[in-house]
Amino acid sequence: MAILLGVDTGGTYTDAVLIRDEAEVLARAKALTTRHDLAVGVGKAVRAVLEAAVITPAAVSMASLSTTLATNALVEGQGGRVALIYIGFAASDLATHGLSDALNGDPSCVLAGGHLHDGSEAMALDEAGLLGFLETHKADVSGFAVASQFATRNPAHEQRAAALVREVTGRPVSASHQLSAKLGGPKRALTAVLNARLIGMIDALIGRAEGVLREIGIAAPMMVVRGDGALMSAAQARSRPIETILSGPAASIVGARWLTGIDHALVSDIGGTTTDVAMLKDGRPAIDPDGARVGPYRTMVEAVAMRTTGLGGDSEVNFVTEGLRGGVTLGPRRVVPVALMAAEAPDVVLPTLEAQLRSTTPGEHDGRFVRKVQGMNADGLAARDAALLAAIGAQVQPLGAVLRTRMDHGALKRLVTRGLVQVSAATPSDAAHMLGRLETWDADAARMALQLFGRRRTGAGEVLAATPETMAQMIVDQLTHQTGVALLQAALAEEGLDEGLATHVLMQRGLGGHRGVLRIDTGLAVPVVGLGASAGSYYPAVGARLGCEMILPGDAGVANAIGAVVGRVTMRRSGTITAPGEGRFRVHLDSGPEDFAEAALALERLEHVLRAAATEAAVSAGADDIEVLVDRDIRTAQAEAREVFVEATLTVEAAGRPRVAVG
Repeated sequence: MAILLGVDTGGTYTDAVLIRDEAEVLARAKALTTRHDLAVGVGKAVRAVLEAAVITPAAVSMASLSTTLATNALVEGQGGRVALIYIGFAASDLATHGLSDALNGDPSCVLAGGHLHDGSEAMALDEAGLLGFLETHKADVSGFAVASQFATRNPAHEQRAAALVREVTGRPVSASHQLSAKLGGPKRALTAVLNARLIGMIDALIGRAEGVLREIGIAAPMMVVRGDGALMSAAQARSRPIETILSGPAASIVGARWLTGIDHALVSDIGGTTTDVAMLKDGRPAIDPDGARVGPYRTMVEAVAMRTTGLGGDSEVNFVTEGLRGGVTLGPRRVVPVALMAAEAPDVVLPTLEAQLRSTTPGEHDGRFVRKVQGMNADGLAARDAALLAAIGAQVQPLGAVLRTRMDHGALKRLVTRGLVQVSAATPSDAAHMLGRLETWDADAARMALQLFGRRRTGAGEVLAATPETMAQMIVDQLTHQTGVALLQAALAEEGLDEGLATHVLMQRGLGGHRGVLRIDTGLAVPVVGLGASAGSYYPAVGARLGCEMILPGDAGVANAIGAVVGRVTMRRSGTITAPGEGRFRVHLDSGPEDFAEAALALERLEHVLRAAATEAAVSAGADDIEVLVDRDIRTAQAEAREVFVEATLTVEAAGRPRVAVG
C-alpha cells in the first residue's frame, strides 16, 4: 500500500491531501498560507492531514508540492534583482517581447559574440567586457541570466559566460539554451531573466518545505509539479524554477480529471489571487504551443494553455468613479480580506471600523489596514520606503494612520511589490461572509468594511450602496461577470476567434437570451469544472450566466493538492538537424555541432543523445518504469523534381510514475 501526500501552497490557503494507492482520498486539510515563510503553512497543513487520517509520518511513500509562488510572483512583479548578459544581439532587441519591462531597471549588458543559424561563430565573445560587468554587479544582484544569439544551435558562448559568472560571482546563473531548445533569442532571454529572478524564492520554499517534512518525520522523496502538469524532482525545480510557473493551475487540471473522469471541459480554478482557466482535451491538459503566458510575460516554458487572470476571492474591490451610477471592479491586486485581518488582529480592526462608521465624513482610507510581513529581508530600501516601513511597525495599523503624504502612496506600492507589507481591504471573501456563504473569519468586520465601502459617492452624488448586503451582492455580481468574461475569452481563443468579443454588447445581451427585433443566444457549449475553496460560493451563478453545466466535485477545494500527487514524471528533450550545404547534415548538440554525410546517420545520432538525456532526467526526477516516445518533425522541399532535406526537429519524451519509498 502506497500513501501519497500532496501539498498545494495557494495565495490564501495551503492544502494537503493523503491518497492511498492513487485511488482513494484518505483525508484533506487546510492551513492559512504563511507568506513570510510558506513552509510554516505547509507544516501546519501536513500535520493536520496526518492527524485527520490517523497516519504516521513514516507511512508516507511520496510527497509532492504544487505552488502558485512563481506564478503569483510574476503576476505581482516580485522576485530578486538580476542581471542579464545579452550576447550577439542588438541593444534595441531589449525592447522586444517585453524584455525591458521584465528587467524593470535591473542591470544588463550587450556584448559582442554569438553564433549564426548554422552554429558557426559569428564573432568572438567579449570576455573583457563581461568580466568588467561582473565585477560591477557581483554584489548587487541575486543571480544572472545569460542569452546568446542562436545558442540553441551552439551554446558555447552561453556556457563560457555562465562559467565566468560562477567563477567571479558565485551567484546562480540561468542559461537560455538550458530552458528552451527553440529559436527566438529575446524570448529565450526573457525566460532566462524570469528563471533567475525566481531561483532564490523557489529554492527557499523547497528547502524549507523539505526541512519541515523531515521535522515531521516524513523521509519520502519530494516532487514538484511543473507547469505542464508533470512532476519533477525538488532538485530540478530548484535550478529551473521557471518550469514551476503555472504549477498550481496545472495540478488543478490533473486533479479535475482525477476527480471527475471528464474528458472534454473548461476547468476554472478560483484561488485567493488568481482565476486560472484551461481546456481539458481527451482527458489531458491542452499545452500552449507558444509557451506559458503569465501576466504580461510570454515565456518559452512548456506549460498548460492556461489563462491566468488577477481575479480571486481576495481580489481588491476597486470603486469605479466614471459615469453617474458608479460601480466596482475586482483585482488584479490581492489584498488581505478585512474579515481575515479582524480574526487575526481584532483589537485593532474592530474598534477602528466602528470609529470610522461613527464619523459623518467618510475617509479616503476607511476600511483599509496595513501590516508588515515578518521575516522578510528589507535590505536596500530607499529612505522614504524605509521610513514608511518603520512607521508601520510590527502591528496592524489603519492605513490612514501611516499614509501622511501622496509620496507615501508610491512608497507603499513599492513595499507591497517587494512583499514586505500587506494591505487589507474589502474583497469578494468579505462579501461572501456578509451574505452567509462563508463563515471562516469575522463576519462582523466584513459587514462594517462593506458598509464603509458603500458610503462612497457616485457621479450623481448618491451613495454606492445603501446597505452592506447590497454592497456584497454588487461585488459577487461583479465576480460572476468577470469570471464569465474569462471563460468566454478562453472559449473564443479555442475557437480561433477574437477574445475581445467576450465583452461585446451582442455577446453580453445573448447571455441573457435577448429577445427583441433580434433573437440572440450565446453561452458555452461545454461543461465547466469549477475548482477552488470558494467555487461552491460563486460558480453556480457563473454556470447559470453562461448557460452551461457547472460541475463542482466534492474535493474541488483541494484539487490542486490532489493533482500534485497523481501526476506522472515526464521529461522532454528536443534537438535540431540542419543542412548547411549539399550532402551535409548538422546535428546541433550542447557539446557543439556535429556534421554527417547522411540524414539517417544524423537522425540516429540526435535521437541517441536525446534518449539518453531525457531518460537520465526522468531517472533524476525519480521516475520508475520509464517509457520513451520519439516524435520526428522532418521538413523537406521539392527542388528540381527531387525531395530536399531542409530541417528536422526531434522531441524525445521519457515518462513514468514517481518512485515511492519502500519501508
